[in-house]
Amino acid sequence: MVREGDSAPDFTVPKAGGDAYNDIDEFTLSDALGNGPVVLAFYPAAFTSGCTEEMCTFRDRMDEFDGLDADVYGVSVDLPPAQNVWMMENDLQFPMLSDWDHEVIRAYDVVLDDMYDLFEAAQRSVFVLDSEGTVTYRWVREGDNPDFDELASEVRDAVERTAEPETAE
Repeated sequence: MVREGDSAPDFTVPKAGGDAYNDIDEFTLSDALGNGPVVLAFYPAAFTSGCTEEMCTFRDRMDEFDGLDADVYGVSVDLPPAQNVWMMENDLQFPMLSDWDHEVIRAYDVVLDDMYDLFEAAQRSVFVLDSEGTVTYRWVREGDNPDFDELASEVRDAVERTAEPETAE
């Protein structure tokens, strides 16, 4: 299980950019580190009401994350073309990462193994990483969906703490 203080497991997956159904590049986490905090927001499935509400909440608050030099990525087991269509339909302006082979959800121990009692998906969860790849914040859904605006505020606060420069003692 990945906890606060742990090094985040590195991974390489397809990245949906959202400009067209085939807007797909490769993404490696370690390449994204170093420029500021990274937010990994795992969600079960595109096109579902809770996931759309959550990602639209992040969309509506992206100025706050941009102001902290944080990069936000959605992560699901959906294929990139589906993620791209969903992103275009909902004007999501931050990338989605496709864990199509489920390796990332297993590495982060956020497997929802009974989505609709049919298949394995990502458990709704959020990880904030510092520039070195250390997990500074971890939230994993238990029970019902949270108030997504409150969750986004909590994540923003965690990013702000992560982005603050260390003070010399």
